[in-house]
Amino acid sequence: METLEQFLKYGMDAGLQLLTQPFYYISILFVMLVYRRQVLLERKLFHVKLHSWGMQTWRTVLGGLIAGIGVSLIVAFLGVTLTLGAILCIWVTSLILMLFHIRYLCFAYSIGLLGIIQFGLSWFPNWQPTGWTETVVSTILSLNIPALLALAAILHFAEALLVRLQGAGFATPLFLQGKRGKLVGGYHMQSFWPLPLFLLVPASSGGGTLPWTPFFGGDAWSGGFMMMALPVVIGFGEMTQSMLTQEKANITSKRLIFYGAIVLALSLLADWWAPLMIVAALATLILHEGLVWYSRYEEQQRSPIYVHPVRGLRVLAVLPDSPAHELGILPGETILKVNGTLIHNKEQLHGALRQSPAFCKLEVQNHDGESKFLQRAIYDGDHHQLGAIVAPDPRDDIAVGLKPVSLFALLANKLHIRNKRSSAAAREIAVTSESVD
Repeated sequence: METLEQFLKYGMDAGLQLLTQPFYYISILFVMLVYRRQVLLERKLFHVKLHSWGMQTWRTVLGGLIAGIGVSLIVAFLGVTLTLGAILCIWVTSLILMLFHIRYLCFAYSIGLLGIIQFGLSWFPNWQPTGWTETVVSTILSLNIPALLALAAILHFAEALLVRLQGAGFATPLFLQGKRGKLVGGYHMQSFWPLPLFLLVPASSGGGTLPWTPFFGGDAWSGGFMMMALPVVIGFGEMTQSMLTQEKANITSKRLIFYGAIVLALSLLADWWAPLMIVAALATLILHEGLVWYSRYEEQQRSPIYVHPVRGLRVLAVLPDSPAHELGILPGETILKVNGTLIHNKEQLHGALRQSPAFCKLEVQNHDGESKFLQRAIYDGDHHQLGAIVAPDPRDDIAVGLKPVSLFALLANKLHIRNKRSSAAAREIAVTSESVD
């Protein structure tokens, strides 16, 4: 009972400490900017919004809070040694990496890079810097890289669960330029979660006593423990033209678990034999980039599914609370007939709907190739395509290009879409290229 009271007391202190740290608020602001940019993109492409950036921010903050508590409970048995200087060092590294690409806002990149820097500094034991350089160098050298890499691995397990549960819900439909210049439909799947972590750290004196000994730290825990708040951000980004969004999220989730398991194993080995630390740090970065490369390669090798078949119109997305949503039409399905008329393009869809302005009957082919028959009344103010956004056809004038987004581009919050007949460079807009973080 005494230990439980100590945990509650230290937990409240860590919670207050979290509220005084600017990095947690910075992470929430960052998430808001990402989702606001997503809504602007949807408005430019489709003249409607499919998501609410405020609701998405709330969902990710809540999901991150729950995941953070879960990760904190697991990491309590591993043990992580941190100071306020170490937290500052990790966050500064993350923000610097974000200047190049926002997907680098990932704990694995920051800790992997700091591990490489620590290894490099160990080759110069006689170097004695002065001033603020001395503080930075001593902080980096004091970092327990194997323990931090283990924490990064656990965070990827949590990320895998969040991707499976929420990843598909934040996907944005796009018109993309596929192979040989053909327009295809696709999805940009991007989510970030701010996680508040409450980590147990060794106390030199005056701390509580743990009923167990964490894996990392050894004798450092003999003096007791304290609790420290560490705000982190986890997230992923994927592009898919060849899979349904939930299918892509499930595959990404499995790969994140596999990646986390490898990093965890390497971190435990590095704690057992110190020379393996640099191997673990390098593997953390290389394997992460390997996941990014393989995801891109996989998409290039598969055929796109968000293209129109010989008969009917393929549905790319469905607006929330629209007639199509109420009818149960799903992305990836095909609208074959409207009011008995077989349709091949959007003009035929509009004409068939006007045949009976008060009522419509649809024949829709589902993902298994089976037909389902739907009907519904049409009311004033309903979307002109019943809320179904169909895949692009060659006559569409808008295409989206991909290029990396840095922190500066995110803060500028500018999107540029040109028509398809303009130059390839002009029609590109800044969206994050496919990646998994």
